Amino acid sequence: MRKISLERARAGLYVARTIHSLDGIVLLYAGSKLTEENIQHLKSYNITEIYIEDELSKGIVVTDVVREDIVLDVKAKIKTIMTTPSLKISVDGKKIMELVEKLLDNILNSDFIIANLSDIRSIDDYTYSHSVNVCILSLITGIALGIKGENLKDLGVGALLHDIGKIMIDEKILQKPTNLTINEFDEVKKHTVYGYEILKNSNDVNSTAHIIALSHHERKDGSGYPYNLKNNDIPLPARIVAIADVYDALTTNRIYRKKMLPHEVVDYMCSLSNKHFDKTCLDAFISHIANYPVGTAVMLNSGEKGLVAKYNKNFPNRPVVRVVIDENGKMLVKPKEIDLFRKPEYRIVDIWDI
Repeated sequence: MRKISLERARAGLYVARTIHSLDGIVLLYAGSKLTEENIQHLKSYNITEIYIEDELSKGIVVTDVVREDIVLDVKAKIKTIMTTPSLKISVDGKKIMELVEKLLDNILNSDFIIANLSDIRSIDDYTYSHSVNVCILSLITGIALGIKGENLKDLGVGALLHDIGKIMIDEKILQKPTNLTINEFDEVKKHTVYGYEILKNSNDVNSTAHIIALSHHERKDGSGYPYNLKNNDIPLPARIVAIADVYDALTTNRIYRKKMLPHEVVDYMCSLSNKHFDKTCLDAFISHIANYPVGTAVMLNSGEKGLVAKYNKNFPNRPVVRVVIDENGKMLVKPKEIDLFRKPEYRIVDIWDI
């Protein structure tokens, strides 16, 4: 199994994962053979990527830290909650907590926690997918930092609702395909205060969530908003969500830009460690992120090319690579596996298009 851009999909390939709309409609079942007609059908839903199974990726399994069915269920429920007219006034904190507990229970029951957000998203459903993914990433980071119990759940609630204030922003501004004007960006910035006010007015929503909504765009060097807070004046939960928020946003296709690859985003965020992002939080986050997700086509320093086949526990960035092309550019009759953890002389130097 491996993920490819829908733009590169062609008739005759086999779908490896069932593709749903956020409303629960099955767009294409796993095992289906792609046709030009159903490729266009997926494009009409603004799906940008799919999982396929071919000879090169046969037997490679993409494992999620949260089960796919749970993620789909939580995203659908978040969409229902966030499209309720009364949301501009308040949100039902009990319902949100139930969703957080569902995600958290699944994370804590994972064999090992590596964030591999492999969901297939429509550009149109970005808001709901982003909210859930930021929650998952924040919970994982919180666990890595030793946050437990109710404090961890409160972090999850705030992460799930961090962008709730955007309900008050004109959709035309949020979906604008070109650069925002200064006035438009000033309007977008107000979502932090709007979110704080909505959550403060809500029943059963903890104060941690209020602060996350207000402060998740503050930056360690004081360059953030709305109050230009610095260093530890920014509450820890907001520092955690800030990292999850940026990572998920940059690794996702948007209407106005294409996504960056995970390793590119990690490098970018590391360059801003102790400038925009709290180093301790960022280090905890990165320790549970795979720069090269399972199924990624990679090039080794030996010149050989292959696919990331599986992770090594505790060393996600030293994975097992299924080599399919030798150093001379010839396709191997029989692929071989190189465990980068056991063979330190090998390292990933780039990705490639199959």
